Amino acid sequence: PNSSETDDWYRSLKLGQVIHGEFRKMRNYAFHQKFFALLNLAFDYWKPGEINSKYGVPEKNFERFRKDLIILAGYFHLVIRLDGTTRPEADSISFAKMDNDEFQKLYSNVLNVILKKIPMMAEIGEERINELTDKFLEFA
Repeated sequence: PNSSETDDWYRSLKLGQVIHGEFRKMRNYAFHQKFFALLNLAFDYWKPGEINSKYGVPEKNFERFRKDLIILAGYFHLVIRLDGTTRPEADSISFAKMDNDEFQKLYSNVLNVILKKIPMMAEIGEERINELTDKFLEFA
């Protein structure tokens, strides 16, 4: 065990008890954290009033924001609804579903969407955004 949590779990097992595990090579966790730092930074700068449709102004909701950026970046699949219409559903970014190369492409595509859709982020620029996300990680 590599932590007290896993040590406690390991010690709770009974001799002869059957356990099952699935092992995978982890994606770069630091880069995963940087992606979420980027999302949080963009979310802080995003103002729902910048977008207005015939349905109104979007709700300021981080989960919806994250999923919409992933969809706009091209990482989605279509779901057929009961009435026969379709709606895009964001692809999973879990470690099991996306390798390092694909995740780096996702990061780059999401950054491009952010620069196009959030005027304040476009003013800051890509280089400064990367500096800010790195600083954000230092405090996390």
